[in-house]
Amino acid sequence: MHDHIAEAVKKPDLISLEPDLVCLRFETMKIYSALGAVRHLLDSGAVKPGDTLIDSSSGIYAQALALACHRYGMKCHIVGSTTVDRTLRIQLEILGATLEQVRPSKNLRLDQELRVRRIAEILEANPSYHWMRQYHDSIHYLGYRDVAQTIEAEVPEGPLALVGGVGSGASTGAIAGYLRDAGRDVSLVGVQPFGSVTFGSEHVADPDMIIAGIGSAIEFRNVRHKAYDRVHWVNFDCAVSGAVSLLRTSGIFAGLSTGAAYLTTLWEKRRDDSRTYVFIAADTGHRYVESAYAQHAKAPDIDTLKPHEITSLDELRHPWSTTSWPDLP
Repeated sequence: MHDHIAEAVKKPDLISLEPDLVCLRFETMKIYSALGAVRHLLDSGAVKPGDTLIDSSSGIYAQALALACHRYGMKCHIVGSTTVDRTLRIQLEILGATLEQVRPSKNLRLDQELRVRRIAEILEANPSYHWMRQYHDSIHYLGYRDVAQTIEAEVPEGPLALVGGVGSGASTGAIAGYLRDAGRDVSLVGVQPFGSVTFGSEHVADPDMIIAGIGSAIEFRNVRHKAYDRVHWVNFDCAVSGAVSLLRTSGIFAGLSTGAAYLTTLWEKRRDDSRTYVFIAADTGHRYVESAYAQHAKAPDIDTLKPHEITSLDELRHPWSTTSWPDLP
C-alpha cells in the first residue's frame, strides 16, 4: 500500500508491443525526478519541511513538484508557461501550490527566458526560497534509479536501446546511466525538436513545435551529451503521426514526445534489430487533444516517413533528421 498518491502515480508500466519492442509508459514521468530531488534536499538538510520550493515549468514538472511538495510538507511556487492549462491550474490551486504564468508568447525562447527572469526576481525578493533548477541541477537524476532497476528486472537480459526525449537530461540520460552502471549494454537514442539549442538545432525553426519538454531554446546544463549514441530531430507533424499511429496500433494514448520517440524507435529497430528497444511515454495525451490529436485525419502514414541522415548540423532539415552523435565534427 502506498503512503501517498505521488508514490502510486509515478510507477511506470512496461508494455510489450511486439518482440523486442517495449513501451515504458508513465502517467507523468517527472514525479520520479521531483520526488528524488526533494527527498535528497530534505535528507541533506538543504531544505526543511515548510520551506518554499520554486521552479519554472511548461506543465508536467509543475504537477510533479506540487505533488512532491504535498508529499513532504513543502510549499510550492511555479512560474508557468502559457501552456499550463485550466485542468492543471485548478489541481495546483487545490494542492496548495501557487502559480503565476508569464505573458503569452509565440516564441519558445522568449517564453523560457521570461520564466527564468521572473524566478530571479522572486528569489531576490525571497532569498529563503529554494530554486529546484530542473534544467541545470544533476540532483534530478537521482529519482530515476528506481526506473532503471524496473527495466533491469523486467526486460530480458541482452543489449538494450533506450529511446526518449532528451528534456532536461534527467530522464533518458539518467536511466541509461544507471543501467550502464549495472553492467547492461545500452545504446541511448535522444529525441529533440527543431529549434532546441541542446543538440544544436536552434537555427532550424519549427513554428508548430509545442513539445518544449524534450528540448529547449535555452541551455540545459544537466544534459550529459556524451551519453547519447544517436540523436533524432523530429518536427511537430512527424510527432503527431507517431502519436496517432501508436494509439491506433496499441491503444496507448500518450503525449507528442512519445509520438516522436515511437517513430524514432521503429526506424532504429529497422536499422539494428540486435537489441531490445524500450521507448519512453512520458505522459498521457490529454493535453494534446485539440492541438494535435484532433488533426489525426491529416497525419501522414508513418510508413511514408524517413529521416534525413546528416554528417553536420548545417545539414539539419525538416521534417526529420538523424545522426550518430559521436561522429559529428
